[in-house]
Amino acid sequence: MTTATPRPPALPRALVVPTPIVRTARPDEAAALATLSQPFAHSGALRERPLSLYAAHAADFLVLEAPDGTLDGCVGLRAYPAEAGEGRELAGVVYNFCVVEHRQGSGAGAGLLRAVLATARAQSLGALFTATTGGAGLFLRHGFTPTTAHRAPRPWAESLDPRRNARVLVRRG
Repeated sequence: MTTATPRPPALPRALVVPTPIVRTARPDEAAALATLSQPFAHSGALRERPLSLYAAHAADFLVLEAPDGTLDGCVGLRAYPAEAGEGRELAGVVYNFCVVEHRQGSGAGAGLLRAVLATARAQSLGALFTATTGGAGLFLRHGFTPTTAHRAPRPWAESLDPRRNARVLVRRG
């Protein structure tokens, strides 16, 4: 009599789920960037920006592209040269950071922020600044700390609207 050795049950095959990609925005996506940002501007979380800004500065933006080609998030990164005579380093500003509602809490924002941090390292930015009217939890978890606007690149610091009462944060190298 032969006995069969029991086999372990087969493991279910992993579902192949298309994953979103993070990439640099294209100039022809200015309208999509503006549309994505609009609900956040209406809520006061972002400053209102004209379509022309998105068109002129599309290369500043990283986007989270869903498998169907729609944009589920974006974040801008602008580099500012060191200011002569002030001992300041090359710095960057993270701005216009938003993720569509149905992707919030999924790690999409953290993925975008990690991509911005990698881009900043590649550009040798010594410090990254941002301003937020929100809780800042994501930024704080990724090494940002509270600072004052006078430590930030002057053109950006001067553009901040004090009525928004935004917290300014910095992350070093």
